[in-house]
Amino acid sequence: MALGPRLDLRQSQSLVMTPQLQQAIKLLALSNLEIESFIGDALESNPLLEAGEIGSEDREAPADTEPRDATSAEGERALDIDDSALDRDRDTGDWSAQMASGGGEDGPDLENREGEALSLADHLEEQVGASAPDQQTAFIARYIIGLLDEAGYLAASLRDVAGALGVTLVDAEAGLEVVQSLDPTGVGARTLSECLALQAKEADRYDPCMKVMIDNLDLVAKGAFAHIRRICQVDEEDLAEMLTELRSYDPKPGLQFGGGTSAAVVPDILINAAKDADGKDRWDIQLNEATLPRLVVNRGYYIELRDGSPGKEARSWLSEKLADANWLIKALDQRQKTILKTAAEIVKQQDGFFRKGVSELRPLTLKTVAEAIDMHESTVSRVTSNKFLHCERGTFELKYFFTSGVGGGEDGEGASAEAVKARIKALTDAEDPKKVLSDDKLVELLKAEGFDLARRTVAKYREAIGIGSSVQRRRAKKLAGIG
Repeated sequence: MALGPRLDLRQSQSLVMTPQLQQAIKLLALSNLEIESFIGDALESNPLLEAGEIGSEDREAPADTEPRDATSAEGERALDIDDSALDRDRDTGDWSAQMASGGGEDGPDLENREGEALSLADHLEEQVGASAPDQQTAFIARYIIGLLDEAGYLAASLRDVAGALGVTLVDAEAGLEVVQSLDPTGVGARTLSECLALQAKEADRYDPCMKVMIDNLDLVAKGAFAHIRRICQVDEEDLAEMLTELRSYDPKPGLQFGGGTSAAVVPDILINAAKDADGKDRWDIQLNEATLPRLVVNRGYYIELRDGSPGKEARSWLSEKLADANWLIKALDQRQKTILKTAAEIVKQQDGFFRKGVSELRPLTLKTVAEAIDMHESTVSRVTSNKFLHCERGTFELKYFFTSGVGGGEDGEGASAEAVKARIKALTDAEDPKKVLSDDKLVELLKAEGFDLARRTVAKYREAIGIGSSVQRRRAKKLAGIG
């Protein structure tokens, strides 16, 4: 059999990631504050764009131009891309070609925005997952992180935190304990003494003498060293060493990240309770108009430049900028509609949380929301990243409402892991000291409430939230009764 060269022609289709398509995808992942900065860059790079209210007539190009941009239904699909399709052949129609024909590739660089300084909140959030014993505690810890000031201190009381989230004071304390275990040491403190004490414990120097000194910082400030030495019961050499150690601590640990964007979070979505025409309760869901980007095409300036630019190259550049401007306005408008649509579905799925608190969180996945709003999971993932929702219970990132499910009930849906833990906590808190509930009894009670769980699952969640066995609880309640 003879071997020889051969030339074959094969036809295939594939999804092309044009620069504008890449920007459309990245726009979804930006928060409103990041969009504001992005818009500032766009205004500087494109002379045809200007800030202002967007009217329907401003969204269209002048009648005598025909810029090819993503303004059709196919263009709207550009914000809903299946990531897995990028690496395989697929029937894409011609929408990717329309995206490519917009012309300009010199739009604001989204990639350069990723190198900004890390904020205190971001730094702490990255550590929560590995430090929290369960998702409910992580949820509470992230909420507390959002309340910290720029120095890393918590000004709100734990009772306010517990009330806002609908959890017990013990749960709020567990969340604060997680925050105080994070780097930099000292964040989450409510007083200067507590901040320094946390750092002393980290350095393994929080002995009784150091504790007394930290509890009497007013004497240190006054320079009453003789008094301090007497109440600490140490000699002058030990006192000098303790003072040196104390001065090495950072009274404002959060300022190490002062260059980041750790200011108060500005929510993207606002939710308020309302009533419809029939008097029924409903949720009023709106985008935060205070931070919505507003762009229009300056028609007058476009016509002036067009009439005064006889050269073919100049006209080509002008047409390119016009196409970029129209595309960006359409992309931002579609982004806002996608965010609002996704947020509305999340609120619908997690209605119990907004009414009663974290114990009513339902198991929810990206796939569930994506199917409900007819979009791809990757789109929902981008929409819920760096987007915050504000309601009467506080401000939460959209991704927090996606929780795992356990214990499928009669409806086959199951329950949120956080809801199960909350019920276990409530049952053990309310148990009679003389009739402490065993794990088998907890299984029985939970099953009566619709939580179909195995005994080992109940034991696992009980231990995860720091609740001892029935024997340990009986002993602890007996000692408490004696005390």
